[in-house]
Amino acid sequence: MSIVVTLSPELEALLRDKAAQQGQDVSLVASEMLANVLEWEEQDSVEAIEGIQKGLDDFKVGRFRSFQEFTEEQSRKHKLSADARSTASKFQVWQKLKQTAYFSDYPK
Repeated sequence: MSIVVTLSPELEALLRDKAAQQGQDVSLVASEMLANVLEWEEQDSVEAIEGIQKGLDDFKVGRFRSFQEFTEEQSRKHKLSADARSTASKFQVWQKLKQTAYFSDYPK
């Protein structure tokens, strides 16, 4: 099957360089790269769906934590600054404000 794809000059040059380095035809290299990307994308989708399902299953049986616990763990894990933690706190305040009568018409 033949498909025509228009590449930018920069991308074409990169693809031709890669093919030359591998000593292969540019069409074969492009085809292999595309196959690898599509395979990775499929696997990534499967893993994402499995992760979401695991989270839903955990939630159903009571295995979850508060947003505060999550942000504290992420702050420690990623050594976030006080400013980053402050932003997370502001997010929580905003979430609570949206639940008040004043913001009740605001989309949640």
